[in-house]
Amino acid sequence: MTDASKPTTPAPAYLPELPRLLVDRAVEAALLEDLGRAGDITAQATLPPDAKAIAAFVARKPGVSAGIDFARRAMAMMDPAIRFSTLIADGTRLAPGDVIARVEGSARAVLSAERVALNFLGHLSGVASATRMFADEIAHTKAKIVCTRKTTPGLRAFEKYAVKCGGGANHRFGLDDAVLIKDNHIAVCGSVAEAIRRARAFAGHLVKIEVEVDRLDQLVEAMTERPDAVLLDNMGPDTLRQAVKIVAGRAATEASGGVGLDTVKAIAETGVDLISSGWITHSAPVLDIGLDIEIG
Repeated sequence: MTDASKPTTPAPAYLPELPRLLVDRAVEAALLEDLGRAGDITAQATLPPDAKAIAAFVARKPGVSAGIDFARRAMAMMDPAIRFSTLIADGTRLAPGDVIARVEGSARAVLSAERVALNFLGHLSGVASATRMFADEIAHTKAKIVCTRKTTPGLRAFEKYAVKCGGGANHRFGLDDAVLIKDNHIAVCGSVAEAIRRARAFAGHLVKIEVEVDRLDQLVEAMTERPDAVLLDNMGPDTLRQAVKIVAGRAATEASGGVGLDTVKAIAETGVDLISSGWITHSAPVLDIGLDIEIG
């Protein structure tokens, strides 16, 4: 596969590059699921083997683009000879009618890859778009919107990438890259302080420790053990302001619970550093993107 042209809109500098191996595995699995045992029998029945198509991925609704590599790889896996031109890079705001990319090649291959390409592109652009809505609401504050582990099984790395496309930041990727002490851990340990002490004794010097609290007295106790971050769970704006004063910059402050577009601004204005939302990954609406045949 070769690109007919370079992107006309450069990708934002903060975007990571998804490993090609991860993308290929996901796309291949999706294509195998869709093609089944006999392949695309509709394309085979209706389209001559030598039929060519020129098509465009077009945004139907406003949003933020994410996942163009998945569409590119879906087309290439069906036919390496397909020409794929990216016109709008991931992380770019979209208006209805914007052409994200164009493809040219075997009509059978293009139409067989269409649904897999659109499923990835629409879902990841939806996550990016939802994240951008939250990020725009709090742009006047220092707070950042961050995702959680509430992701689609098997798609976590991709959804977290889409969050960055939308201007958000990533929380931990899994259970192994940071310690997050939650209420059930505290219940078993017996106290907030004891849970942090045990975590500190176990974790390596590069592993950060965050602890969840839902009361100010728990926060005061937690701060005696110097955690790297505190998760302030289901606290209203007034309580969050008090919590920020108690922490006084000694740890990162993260607000969670009750986060919506109608509340995120007030939460950010309390002075917290981070606001976590599971909604931006597990419930973000798919962005409406279509594949329009321009020449058959």
